[in-house]
Amino acid sequence: MPITTPNDFSTIRDLLRYAVTLFNTEKLFFGHGSANALDEAAYLILHTLKLPLDKLEPFFDARLLQDEVDAVLKVIDRRAVQRIPAAYITHEGWLGGYRFYVDERVIVPRSFIAELIPDQFSPWINNPETVTNILELCTGSGCLPIMLADAFPNAQIDAVDISSNALAVAKRNVDDYDLNDRITLIESDLYENVPENKYDLIITNPPYVNSASMKKLPPEYLREPQIALAGGDDGMDLVRKIVAGAAKRLTPKGLLMVEIGNERAYAEAAFPDIDLTWLTTSAGDDMVFLITADQLR
Repeated sequence: MPITTPNDFSTIRDLLRYAVTLFNTEKLFFGHGSANALDEAAYLILHTLKLPLDKLEPFFDARLLQDEVDAVLKVIDRRAVQRIPAAYITHEGWLGGYRFYVDERVIVPRSFIAELIPDQFSPWINNPETVTNILELCTGSGCLPIMLADAFPNAQIDAVDISSNALAVAKRNVDDYDLNDRITLIESDLYENVPENKYDLIITNPPYVNSASMKKLPPEYLREPQIALAGGDDGMDLVRKIVAGAAKRLTPKGLLMVEIGNERAYAEAAFPDIDLTWLTTSAGDDMVFLITADQLR
């Protein structure tokens, strides 16, 4: 049921105050870009009014037309009542300074691997120009291969997903960044339909949420394709398959990089005979692990 709202809003200041209070009252979950109610409300209001997303202050007290107020209130209602992630309302997600088209066919772009791409995975890769083939599994919206194409200018990238719907979104993003000559989208259950190539890098942010955690997801995450989140009882169902198939796909000095979120304990239990290397991200040293081709052999 829509929330009853007063009809005397006239400025962005009015709408922002109302939205922040409503978002906090409804106890929304912020895990898709914004970190709090104020940032999310400001983003949604500015986007709806087609104003610069980084310039709230100059427009605080600008008087709005009634249809502008109505449009903003409709967006606020969708976010607060229907618990639709902001990215699905605006059809855009941001990751590492890149803008991507997003809709309900893919999860909202988010990845700790994305933090490592601008540094070209240093010190694990000494010369980024020698990286010529990259495989990215579970690509979703195609955000990581687009970032990888910039970081590794000589690389051809195969980006894989089992979902044809997700690949349709990825194609739109690859088209937007004019990278069709460097990124090949492949519909495949992990390695099944992947060419028999050797890759310098295999990168993946697969479904890894364990079954107990899936039951506790907030409503916003339940709006996302569950196939892109659920990783089985311990979250490692797909991760096991990815690690098992990586050895014959990597070059002799190749690297496998896997994001597993908060599942470090499950990952270490799943691979007791491999000394996983944990990479440092903004969330700590237990979100992304690396395995070398030598270790897999």
